[in-house]
Amino acid sequence: MIGNSYLQSLFSYPDKDTSLNQMLELLKTKDREFIESLKTPIDVKRCSEEELTFLTIVSAVIDYYFQVNEIDVPSWLRMKELTFQKPYFYSRRINDFEKVKLMYTNPSPFRARNVYFDLNSLGRV
Repeated sequence: MIGNSYLQSLFSYPDKDTSLNQMLELLKTKDREFIESLKTPIDVKRCSEEELTFLTIVSAVIDYYFQVNEIDVPSWLRMKELTFQKPYFYSRRINDFEKVKLMYTNPSPFRARNVYFDLNSLGRV
């Protein structure tokens, strides 16, 4: 159980792209309640593997957004449990060259978690 009602609701979406878009909208509009809710730590020991996968992906985006907007990053977002062992590419329609390029060009919040996005796809942020 994720514990944060916003993140739990986003996790419950049947489509991960829709879920991510909803979260990007909350970040772009600087939804005060959502941002404040992220200050409360999440107990990752109570999360399922699927929830940890979701949290790892969104923690990279949230960390990146917070850094760009000079917001203090809550420590739980950088927990070692929120890191993939193998590179995780959000877009599945990229070739090997593009994967290597993303691994070198993505900002540190993504590289630290081994999560890679085409930053153009995060245009909402």
